Amino acid sequence: MMFKSADFSPWIQAARWVVRRARRAVQRAGSVPSSFPKEGSAPLVSLLRSRIAVGLLPLLALGAMPTTAFAQKVIKIAVSPAKASPFGVAIDGFCKSLEEKAGQRYKCQTFYSGALGGDREILEGLQLGTIEMTFTSTGATTNFVPEIRIFDIPYLFRDYSHARAVLDGPIGRSYLEKFRTRGLVGLAWGDNGFRHLTNSKRPVASPQDAKGLKIRTQENPLHIQAFRAFGLNPTPMAFPELYGALQQGTVDGQENPISLILTSKFYQVQKHLSLTGHAYAPGILVAGQKFFDALPAADKALFMEAAKAGIAANRAQVDLDEKNGIAYLKEQGVAVVEKVDRAAFEAALKPAYATFEAQFGRDNIQKIKDVH
Repeated sequence: MMFKSADFSPWIQAARWVVRRARRAVQRAGSVPSSFPKEGSAPLVSLLRSRIAVGLLPLLALGAMPTTAFAQKVIKIAVSPAKASPFGVAIDGFCKSLEEKAGQRYKCQTFYSGALGGDREILEGLQLGTIEMTFTSTGATTNFVPEIRIFDIPYLFRDYSHARAVLDGPIGRSYLEKFRTRGLVGLAWGDNGFRHLTNSKRPVASPQDAKGLKIRTQENPLHIQAFRAFGLNPTPMAFPELYGALQQGTVDGQENPISLILTSKFYQVQKHLSLTGHAYAPGILVAGQKFFDALPAADKALFMEAAKAGIAANRAQVDLDEKNGIAYLKEQGVAVVEKVDRAAFEAALKPAYATFEAQFGRDNIQKIKDVH
């Protein structure tokens, strides 16, 4: 391998500075050996070039190797809730599996608690390619993929077994395919959980009790319509802003699954919890289409396997929080209404159901209800 003088110019300049300093030090000591090379002399330049070339050879040899041997793709993956939430658990489970299976080729850079914005901003980042992945809920996602609003219909799902059977089956897969038309890739459905109502004013066991409460909702038209039917005053707001709004009294309450009530510490600013279970909230592991489609086929398979691991961790966390969360909230001083008049809430919703059937199709809603 041949080297030109220009290849070493910065290195030679630096070495000359070292030699000058060395000569001055020797001069101050009293004498300069005749064998000490003079600055700018041909022997000095030749010596420096040869030494620099020898030192650079190993580095240049590495640079000549295929870059794929050392390339590592950093994946930005962000969620709006906290790390300990089912959202954070989902992306941590995904990343652990992917990094183990892919070796050094992929490294996750995780962001929690809205560090990169709320759900809408994160999804926009996926479309633009500034963020690679997220685990989110249907709330903000329905603004990008409106068809999945069908899963947000109140009292559509009987329980977790029913919801998971629907989402993991043909119905759920058919709705994931719709993400591609919006610059996104739906990898897998997970859990956010059944949503319950909290507030700082009074116990709520029926729509009559709830009337007039100002409740933060997701940016989801279907939710807003349903809460108005319940007599609530829905106020859309990004999730990262919610705790402060509750603390300052901007809104009276909010509605979220037990897991998020726990990890977001809403019990510090809410006195009452009503186990309304009014809607099941799916979670979704989503990738940006530009990013995902550029992956090699073998790596896409690794991502899908890692998605399964992330969803398994996510659902295990939701199950654990559902099992232990109520008792913990009671210990924190939250008054829990466990017996809610579900029939009264469903009756209040009937006028809105006609709109839901017109929007999504009666048959499509019934197919979901018929899954066992």
